[in-house]
Amino acid sequence: MPVVKSAPVVKSILRKIASILLLLLAVLVLNFVLIYAAPGDPVEALVGEMGGATPELIAELRATYGLDRPLWQQIGVYLGNVVQGDLGHSLYYDQPVTTLIASRIGPTLLLITTALFSAIIVGTILGVFSAQRRNSTLSHFVTVLSLAGFSAPVFWIGIMLILLLSVSFPIFPISGMTSSDGTTSTLGYAMDVAHHLVLPALTLGLIYLAFYSRLARTSMIEVLEADYIRTARAKGLSRRSVVYKHALRNAILPIVTFAGLQFGQVISGAVLVETVFAWPGLGTLAFDSILRRDTPTLLGILFFSSLMVVVMNLLTDLLYRRIDPRIKTS
Repeated sequence: MPVVKSAPVVKSILRKIASILLLLLAVLVLNFVLIYAAPGDPVEALVGEMGGATPELIAELRATYGLDRPLWQQIGVYLGNVVQGDLGHSLYYDQPVTTLIASRIGPTLLLITTALFSAIIVGTILGVFSAQRRNSTLSHFVTVLSLAGFSAPVFWIGIMLILLLSVSFPIFPISGMTSSDGTTSTLGYAMDVAHHLVLPALTLGLIYLAFYSRLARTSMIEVLEADYIRTARAKGLSRRSVVYKHALRNAILPIVTFAGLQFGQVISGAVLVETVFAWPGLGTLAFDSILRRDTPTLLGILFFSSLMVVVMNLLTDLLYRRIDPRIKTS
C-alpha cells in the first residue's frame, strides 16, 4: 500500500521538474531572441568605451564573442554553456557573469526579503485588526494606505523619503550600502548595513504593505462571515480563539499565494529602488548592463531572476500545502 500511495507523489514531482526545465528553457531562448532583436551592437558599445577601433579589430571582437554567427548557432552555444554552469563573460567588467551575480545577489536578497516579509507581517496585522473593526479609524487608514500605495510610483516614494529623512531630517544615509569610512567589527558592519537598508527597504515595502493590508482585510472579512466561524462562536469559543486559531489560518492563504506570484514584481521593483539609492545589487548591475549593452551580463541576470521566481513559486506551493491540509498531491 505505501508503494501505491507514493506513486502519485513521484509522478507529481516528475511533472513539476519537467515543467520547470521547459519553462527555464523557454525563458533562456526568449530572453536571447529579444535581446538579439533589440537595437544596438554590444561590440560597438564596447569599442565606444575603448575610444574607437579599426574595422579589423571590430570584426575580430565580433568573432571572439561569437556575434558573427547566425542566431540559431548563438542560441545553441549559449544553451550548451548554461547547461555546464557557464553564463558567459561580461563584455564591460571583463569577469565571468556568475562571479558578478554572486557578488551582487547578497544585497539584492537582503533588500527583497526585508521589504517583502516586513510588508507581509505588518500588512497582515493591520488587515486582521481592521477587519474586526470595519468602521474604525484603523479600517479607514488601511483603505487610504492601500489607495496611496497603489497610486504612488516606487521611485517617487524613494525620492520623497530621501528629501524627508535624509535632507530635511538627516537621519538615514542617502545612498550606498555601507559608509565610506568602513567599520572593522562585525557588529559595527551589520549596524551600518542595517542603517543604510532602512530607506530602500521602506521604499520597496510601502507599496506591498498597502497591497497586503488590503488583501488581509478583505480575506479576513470574508472568512469571519463563513459558516464554520459562526459555528465556532456558537460553541462558546473565545474571540481570540475564533480569530487567531480558526479564521486567520484560512485568511492568510491568499496572502501566501500572492507572495509567491508577486516575487517577480518585487525583483523588478528592486531594480528601480537600487538605482535610486545606489544599492549595489543585481538591479544596479542590470541597469548598468542595459546602458553599456553588456549582453552576457544582462542575459545572466534575467536567467537568474527567472530561476529565483521559479524557486519561490515552488516554496510557495509547498508552504500552501502545509498550511491548507485540504490540498492533496495531484
